Amino acid sequence: MLTTRFVDGSPNWLDLGTPDLDAAVSFYSGLFGWQFQSGGPEVGGYGLFQLDGRTVAGGVKVTPDQAPPSWTVYFQTQDADATVKAAEQAGGSAPFQTMDVLDLGRMAVIADPAGATFGLWQPGRNKGLDLATDDGSLNWIELYTPDVAVAKDFYGSVLGWGTFDVPFPGGTYVTVNPAGTSEDDMFGGMVTLGDDPSESDTGAHWSPYFHVPDVDAIAARTQQLGGTVRFAPTNLPGVGRIAKLTDPQGARFAVIKGDPDQT
Repeated sequence: MLTTRFVDGSPNWLDLGTPDLDAAVSFYSGLFGWQFQSGGPEVGGYGLFQLDGRTVAGGVKVTPDQAPPSWTVYFQTQDADATVKAAEQAGGSAPFQTMDVLDLGRMAVIADPAGATFGLWQPGRNKGLDLATDDGSLNWIELYTPDVAVAKDFYGSVLGWGTFDVPFPGGTYVTVNPAGTSEDDMFGGMVTLGDDPSESDTGAHWSPYFHVPDVDAIAARTQQLGGTVRFAPTNLPGVGRIAKLTDPQGARFAVIKGDPDQT
């Protein structure tokens, strides 16, 4: 499961790039109860979304020529430069090369061979998110990609991930976990892009899931706040209830309430 006991290869940070940060703050505050703490001009206006004083994500304003509105998931590495080099050797690229973020850590943004982007975070003073799995925080991540086999090879080579094939209605779901861990440590999954109509209208990408106490209420509130429901609330046996949403600026995300009896 996804935790804040970060190890190499595990998700340890998450941020939102959006053209209207004030509007995004208003939306996610109304949806999840998040508060926003700006870092000021020293960090280009980058700030922290927090829940009860604990950081659940970052946020920054981006222009249309920089990137589309989107959430980016970051994975821990002890050597961002070496991981970028490994990604390039494995067929990926680095649209945002490594850089130091004050004394907080070192980061980069990678595109995998299919074009799905993700971040690397080499911890400095900032070790990662303060909260995960609980209501209002990151609970799961999912990669939508045209070729799961290629993705498994790439992420295994670059981040050392292990994978498990989990039986699922209609087929098999590929889960991912840090190197040297068990199936109990899975934190995300990989889905063939064409298998999910709600995700097939865009290219390869990562999507975060936030845990919530009531998926239907969050979906309804998303629409009230100007967002969109892309995939209506649905039960997944042994997993829980999910919905896929888009914020008013166009960033995609999903919500889940886990099945208490999941195995």
